[in-house]
Amino acid sequence: MEMQLQQRQTINLVMTADLRQAIALLQYSTYELYQFINEQELDNPLIELVDREDNHMSYRGKSSQVAKTNDSIEDPLNFIAADEKCMSQHLIEQLQWLDISEREQRTIHYLILNLDKNGYLPLSTPEIATQLELGEDEVLRGIKVLQQLDPIGVGARDLKECLLLQIHYYCPEEDTAIRIINGYLDQLANKKWHDIANVLEVSLSKIKEAYDLILSLDPKPCAILSSETVEYLNPDIIVKKLDGKFEVSLNDGYLPEIRYNNKYSDRLHKKMDASKYADDKYKSYQWLISSLEQRRNTILKITHAVLQKQQDFFLNGFSSLKPLTLKEIAEEIEMHESTVSRATMNKVIQTPKGAFDFRLFFTSKLNTVDGKSMSQTKVKILLENYIKKEDKYKPFSDQKIADYLNTKKGITISRRTVAKYRGELKIPSSSKRKEIQL
Repeated sequence: MEMQLQQRQTINLVMTADLRQAIALLQYSTYELYQFINEQELDNPLIELVDREDNHMSYRGKSSQVAKTNDSIEDPLNFIAADEKCMSQHLIEQLQWLDISEREQRTIHYLILNLDKNGYLPLSTPEIATQLELGEDEVLRGIKVLQQLDPIGVGARDLKECLLLQIHYYCPEEDTAIRIINGYLDQLANKKWHDIANVLEVSLSKIKEAYDLILSLDPKPCAILSSETVEYLNPDIIVKKLDGKFEVSLNDGYLPEIRYNNKYSDRLHKKMDASKYADDKYKSYQWLISSLEQRRNTILKITHAVLQKQQDFFLNGFSSLKPLTLKEIAEEIEMHESTVSRATMNKVIQTPKGAFDFRLFFTSKLNTVDGKSMSQTKVKILLENYIKKEDKYKPFSDQKIADYLNTKKGITISRRTVAKYRGELKIPSSSKRKEIQL
């Protein structure tokens, strides 16, 4: 055996830093792109950003929070200060009317600031006592005072306590409902009407009355006072219908204009210490301009192809959504499937039928008996509509729904798939949909 040195010529694909960044640019949402461009200005002295004249956008840190879309008119009412109080303010203001000591006020103030967004107290009594250096009896007295504030149910430690606080306040004479909340909430949730009636030795009509009363109680008493702000959706792509035709545009009017800072032009292509740095930054500037244009053209090309394939959806809505894969669009526009996947990632498209995740248009298909196919979304709509028509005293089982879709609609679907779709639609099982029949 001899050791030899051999020379071979091979070709390897190497992903450069620029290529990796170009791929990342493609999957950025418009707001993420906005942030990236601003970062590039800080990193590259040859890049100068100029706000567009019609740019009146203001951001608040999230891609979904935008003052207005590019084609909207600012409503002056948006600038009027809201007079709404958050949950903690609403509760703290009530403390001044209570005849309690300053020490008790501090305790209750601490409890209020530790409530979750629904008004529940997630801390245990020993934890609170340790943190405030108080006795547990004193903490319990503070919790009892807190639970007397408006809205009723605030300060509860769990769902059971929350419902009991409300029913004792509003309907203290409803003994059956109180007994059910105390010991049979799980059975009530699973609609075990007969089991509860037998244990409590009451009629089904009494159980039905108690059930309706419990449903009227609020399991999240402070949700309406939550201080969370409304988040507005900022679309990346806009599809409009004008003069009978659909037009596609990118909602990127708020992106700043990228200009070349010519202050450093005298240092380019010269034998100076700073010339190599300037040349590298000039290449980065050119790469950014070309990458943004390529990203724009790619997204528009994909959107036009999707619009052509899903035109019935843009006219009629979800019931006309057709099955479509990334591969079909990739073949249509002669691009790689991974490029289509990245370009549609993290994108919101605004259509005449509403604003949706771009991936909504790519839905799996189910076969029909006539050899055609139907989108998963359309099957879910058929399933939901069929359940709406059922007898609430004898709801359809998953198998019966599968049989209906097979025989009446010609859709090849299994019971397991029906259960999966029903779960995605947040529709409970037949046993939990069943109403009391008196």
